[in-house]
Amino acid sequence: MKVILLGTAYPYRGGLASFNERLALALQEQGHEVEIVTFTLQYPNFIFPGKTQYSDSPPPAGLNISRRVNAINPFNWLKVGSYLRKQRADLLLIKFWLPLMGPCFGSIARLVRKNRKTRVITILDNVIPHEKRAGDRLFTRYFLRSGDAFVAMSNTVLQDLRKFDTTKPRRLNPHPVFDNFGSVVSKPEAKRLLELEEQTNYLLFFGFIRDYKGLDILLQAMADERVKETGARLIVAGEFYKNREAYEQQIKALHLEEQLVLRTEFIADEEVYKYFCAADLVVQPYKHATQSGVTQIAYHFNKPMLVTRVGGLAELVPDGRAGYVVDPDPASIATSIADFYTHHREAGFLPLIREEKKRFTWEAMVKTLEALYAEIT
Repeated sequence: MKVILLGTAYPYRGGLASFNERLALALQEQGHEVEIVTFTLQYPNFIFPGKTQYSDSPPPAGLNISRRVNAINPFNWLKVGSYLRKQRADLLLIKFWLPLMGPCFGSIARLVRKNRKTRVITILDNVIPHEKRAGDRLFTRYFLRSGDAFVAMSNTVLQDLRKFDTTKPRRLNPHPVFDNFGSVVSKPEAKRLLELEEQTNYLLFFGFIRDYKGLDILLQAMADERVKETGARLIVAGEFYKNREAYEQQIKALHLEEQLVLRTEFIADEEVYKYFCAADLVVQPYKHATQSGVTQIAYHFNKPMLVTRVGGLAELVPDGRAGYVVDPDPASIATSIADFYTHHREAGFLPLIREEKKRFTWEAMVKTLEALYAEIT
């Protein structure tokens, strides 16, 4: 097929760009022709909470990426929609994660479908956003009506989709393993590269720091005497999106300074492997969720995980096989961290993790898209 993938990609940074670029490579590996059409402007700077939207890394090799889309300019949507309509691709793929993108993506998709050839499939990160804003339902409904079919990456998202659409074809396909962040290195080597103490055990909280991800809950768990007795330290690796001062005050109030390693800046793709390889356990104390790219990075590096019983996380991390599934409260998290170290669980989890991650392949995602395309043509 000729495929156009509309969404975030280089020079933009982050998990969305990584997903789209890795999916494009997977489609190409199966013989499809792929162009990624990304933004000239994704978010206005005044609504973007991080330091920069752009990557300092080199561009990904082997991909055709063009910058055409201004997310807030309706005249641009007409121009891009007209251009893509004339390309007469077989398939337009859109990764949808935020209602704010609904007017832009929905308008472009409507124009593209007027060529009566291109089909539109949406890969849904979320339908109901983590952080609600005025207009969410209106923008989401407008977008969802513009496509032909959907791929949801968790049962939670599949259920949320029913609140907007019950008739269009859909598939469930979990987020594939993120295998594009480097190779596994030994734990001592990773600690050396990060200038960490080799004899110390480390937990890892990774990714943008936003309220729904529950770092505040994890900090409370770190203050639990059972966790302190393990001697483990917590690496917080990721950029604050807001409320930095609140977290800093919490750390001081709980006297956690010596238990934490704060690397609170954006972690470049080529640095990611160091953090996961240095860690014993990856902790995702989310307050609510759908699925998570962090989970799929952990799988790639064969790391056990502790996730909370929210959204689709338990679908990805079976309790007792790939790690722990617990309630999103400090006591439950502390209990599992203490169990992990007290009973030396890491070695027992490893073969089970290697077996579990076979479920999450990019080839399977491509097959899902091909089957769904066949259904709507």
